[in-house]
Amino acid sequence: QVQFVASGGGLVQPGGSLRLSCAASRIIESSLVIAWYRQAPGRAREFVASSWWSGIYTNFANSVKGRVTIYRDIAKKTLHLEMSSLKPEDTAVYYCNRPGSTNWGQGTQVTVSS
Repeated sequence: QVQFVASGGGLVQPGGSLRLSCAASRIIESSLVIAWYRQAPGRAREFVASSWWSGIYTNFANSVKGRVTIYRDIAKKTLHLEMSSLKPEDTAVYYCNRPGSTNWGQGTQVTVSS
């Protein structure tokens, strides 16, 4: 079963930017839908964005719309979530996974704080 691992998180000041990466454990189809989720302390995991593995047909949560983009790095076989104008409320552990899958890989911590 394919597993997805998110990376690239860190500490950033409000208004800053980060690029998260999603790597798959094996080669997958370009048309496979992949979603980004996040979970803040004490809160349920929530949807952030989704796209095909190829990076097309994107969909974004209202909370991040206009501040994030998704694109694929073909050479590195990763999918990126580029976030800008970050806010303290974006602080969470970010994951990437197939929608509906319960096989969660490693997430990456994003902390937005001054």
